[in-house]
Amino acid sequence: MIRYAKPLRFACLRAVLLGAACLGTASAWADTSPALDRASLWVGAFYSDTQTRIGASDRSGQYNGSFGLEDDLGFRQHKTVPRARLDFLIGDHQGFSFDFYGLDRTHSRSIGRDLSFDGNDYPASARVDGKLNFNFGSAAYRWWFGTGSDVFGLGLGAAYYGVKARIAGQVSLDDETAQASASTHETAWAPVLQLGWRHAFSHDLRIYADAYGVKKNGGNLAGHIYNAAVGLEWFPIENLGLGGEYGYTRIRLDQNHTNYRANLDMRLKGPSLFLRLRF
Repeated sequence: MIRYAKPLRFACLRAVLLGAACLGTASAWADTSPALDRASLWVGAFYSDTQTRIGASDRSGQYNGSFGLEDDLGFRQHKTVPRARLDFLIGDHQGFSFDFYGLDRTHSRSIGRDLSFDGNDYPASARVDGKLNFNFGSAAYRWWFGTGSDVFGLGLGAAYYGVKARIAGQVSLDDETAQASASTHETAWAPVLQLGWRHAFSHDLRIYADAYGVKKNGGNLAGHIYNAAVGLEWFPIENLGLGGEYGYTRIRLDQNHTNYRANLDMRLKGPSLFLRLRF
């Protein structure tokens, strides 16, 4: 018994080391979850049902009027908004996510009621031109937890957003008609928090849910942006597929000026359709 103790000890040690090496190799070469892609490009559009209200208040908080782009200025409630995303992994459980969309709206009409904004009064039947541009982009580092058909994600990063709004028309001053206009234009950066879930029914059919929140206090453009969406992906071809989702976005921002504060309250909801490329 004493004669074989040393060879047996070395054999056991060699088996343990070999097993650890095999586990390490398997971990290093572990397959990515079937719910994720190494690299993924989304190109498509969001068919938005939009409700927008713009208002203004002075520094003391006194309200100086507001108006709805759809209700008062006749903006179309539904509009197609281009959108693009890019996701890629670093390793099997971490990576980057980028998202961008832009909303550009203009309209002119004779208004049906008196409007006030930024100290200007626009009488009923006056011809008023309205314009609103809103751009949003985000970049986040994401962690994915899980190795099977279900994974859960957490992302932290930064969001860029910009608002450009203008209203111009006729205004009555001392029984005379004159031109008046008010505009606002500002951009800002703010932290973004993302949450995600992915489930793979198969290699070619998956479902997902995403949510993010942006909040900024202070500065020239403060407020918050929230979004939630649920979608389905289908790949009839290995690297080419379609994605469809339904999303809801709420945007509430305050832009600080020298003498007043402009307010934007916008709600976007509706379906999106994407052409999906994966690698």
